[in-house]
Amino acid sequence: MTSIAAVGENYQKFNPRAYLQNNYMPPRADFSSEDCAVPWKLRCLAEAFATGEIGGKTLIDIGSGPTIYQLLSACDHFEEIIVTDYLEVNRQVLRRWLQDEPGGFDWSPYLKHACSLEGKGEHWREKERKLREKTKHVLPIDIHQPKPLWSSQVQEPADTLVSAFCLEASSPDMESFQRALANVTTLLKPGGHFLMIGALEESYYLAGEAKLLVVPVTEADVKETFLQNGYRICQFRTYVMPPSLKIGVDDVRGIFFVNAQKCEHE
Repeated sequence: MTSIAAVGENYQKFNPRAYLQNNYMPPRADFSSEDCAVPWKLRCLAEAFATGEIGGKTLIDIGSGPTIYQLLSACDHFEEIIVTDYLEVNRQVLRRWLQDEPGGFDWSPYLKHACSLEGKGEHWREKERKLREKTKHVLPIDIHQPKPLWSSQVQEPADTLVSAFCLEASSPDMESFQRALANVTTLLKPGGHFLMIGALEESYYLAGEAKLLVVPVTEADVKETFLQNGYRICQFRTYVMPPSLKIGVDDVRGIFFVNAQKCEHE
């Protein structure tokens, strides 16, 4: 049985560049096909924010990793965005992107695709500038602590949480996954929305030399965990990973997207 401490230790071998190569380059990031994994994720997020029901002052991204795609459709709807990760190596990648340092991952295809999905005629450079401007903090987080964010820079709960491939990928078992969701829920205002993207029935993934174990969750597991933590599920969507995208870097069966609203009363 793997412990939370062992998971944390294993993550010290995490290679952000390898992770981005495995998951955010072709074939998984093929923007010519709406049925591909990455365009599907961007569409889920764009459509959720397009409803106009999700917005406010602050959005916190839980376990950002080395990625920013999950925030592209959010930046019009919040005054400030806070990105977080357990690993300093990922926080460095995020800071370098925010400071527009050379040699980083090229997110321009993602920015262009998000602009096209939103159909507002916005130029991708404008979206990039806006996201950099609104992202105020890059903070450490530990989803397994009752207070996941120990920071004086976060004074009050957020209006919205976003999280992609974090909770199930950092939890050794279902109990830890459920508790992690309870922990991060403390960062969300009553009535606020939690948009989560995650892996379905995955037991591991690779990031360079690191083989990271994942708690395999089903659609029913995810729904039940949100309901147990006082949420109303507004939308749940699933994507089945086609054989052409099973490229040996994980054993994921599919992806889920959930838009859940934290109930006003506990």
